[in-house]
Amino acid sequence: MIYEMRTYTLRPTRMPDWLALYKNHALAVQQEYLGNLVGFFTTEFGTANQVVHIWAYESLDDRAERRARMAADPRWAEFGAKNKELDAVVELKSTILKPTDFSPLA
Repeated sequence: MIYEMRTYTLRPTRMPDWLALYKNHALAVQQEYLGNLVGFFTTEFGTANQVVHIWAYESLDDRAERRARMAADPRWAEFGAKNKELDAVVELKSTILKPTDFSPLA
């Protein structure tokens, strides 16, 4: 099992708009294709205006195949267009995490 942690840094004051857009236009599509949402968070302390979500995959190949199928869905393209129009995302960072043998998520 591997985990992908995606961290989005948003423009100040845009968090509520972006979260509403994501919840209404992207979440269901991602859950359908990516499947295993581990958690979805906003930062309370540390770097401000960040959203972090973590997805679990069987392997890097599983991740690539799932994301490719999602990218072909017109609903995902529609979210992408709305996301671009909102212009809330300043930076996206994607990190692949591999749990240790003693991790509860191993």
